[in-house]
Amino acid sequence: MIPFEEAFHKVMSHLPVLGTEQIPLTLATGRILAEAVATDRDLPPFDRVTMDGICICFQAYDAGQRAFRIAGEARAGSPGAQLADADCCLEVMTGAVLPMGADTVIRYEDLKIESGVAHISGAVKKGQHIHPKGSDAPKGTQLLSPGTRIGPAEVSTLASVGKAKVSVHGLPRTTVVSTGDELVEVDQKPLPHQIRRSNVYALQSALKHLGIDPVLRHLPDRPDRIREGLERALGESDALIISGGVSMGKYDFLPQILEELGVEKYFHRVAQKPGKPFWFGTHRGSGCGVFSLPGNPVSTFLNYHLYFREWVWRACGKTGEPSRVILGEPLQNPGPLTVFKLGRVVQREAELRAIPVAMNSSGDFSSLSQADGFIRLEPGQALYPEGSNRPFLFFNNFGM
Repeated sequence: MIPFEEAFHKVMSHLPVLGTEQIPLTLATGRILAEAVATDRDLPPFDRVTMDGICICFQAYDAGQRAFRIAGEARAGSPGAQLADADCCLEVMTGAVLPMGADTVIRYEDLKIESGVAHISGAVKKGQHIHPKGSDAPKGTQLLSPGTRIGPAEVSTLASVGKAKVSVHGLPRTTVVSTGDELVEVDQKPLPHQIRRSNVYALQSALKHLGIDPVLRHLPDRPDRIREGLERALGESDALIISGGVSMGKYDFLPQILEELGVEKYFHRVAQKPGKPFWFGTHRGSGCGVFSLPGNPVSTFLNYHLYFREWVWRACGKTGEPSRVILGEPLQNPGPLTVFKLGRVVQREAELRAIPVAMNSSGDFSSLSQADGFIRLEPGQALYPEGSNRPFLFFNNFGM
């Protein structure tokens, strides 16, 4: 058994080589950007009107004029108009190009319009309600860096600079294998000694957040079937995730079979709770990374997010610091294992505070839906007082 820090370092020392690919913007959510993205023109590309109302030349207002004859209009999506007479005004709509000759916009709320004349009732400041050209970002400004994970905000940015196709890091071909004769499909009614096959679907859902569509397989507790299934998966995959069959039980055949199939083991068992029986290695022939996770649902869930997700992200050059939270309650970990405790995050002013979520055991999968992630507690710590700053491993969208 090795310490958590050593296990984490070993996994991150054997990253896959994934390459890059061009994909449509509509498929980019969740992927890791492989290129720098800059503005292809000024943002905004023109002096943009930000309120419905009228535009004027402020010089006329400053000279005392308060009534302006409406000489036309400028709508969003129309080419730029021109205010030819400083004693007049043009009606303007939000998003329109500010007409030439105008430098100030007055809202309808501050006007009274009678017989085609706009009467200004409130105070006016030169340049108000105008979004100046290039004030967000001049042409050529870098907006996104390689290693950025693409979410809705990044998609908006990519669309605004015309990136119909995006260069992203490739993803590993991934197979997820469950083992165990006690497992039945989700649409079946389990016998008293059986449980439904839930881990692979949780992993499939988590992998889809990364943009990975995995192959799902189930292998019975028979060495010949396990060997046949794993040999096939190792030849077809860049990553193999196995749920169950890796502990120290009589029917946990995986470690020996993996070794016989040419998978080099880097460690088996980590000084952490939950998820201690974790096994990691790489296939000498294909280079496939093998993550053999304990079968208890919370252990599987933790080790996927703690090791596999980070393994993929780092291979893609994802940037950013690990998340941290403030403890909303005191916690302790006097034992020898690194403990990952379920926590729910609440926002209090500028702080993210984590409240522990009760969990009966690493088989208590129902507790996962009550939490946002895992609070990391170092071994041998008698007390973490309320207000302590701790690493937090998000597994929901809050931190992704």
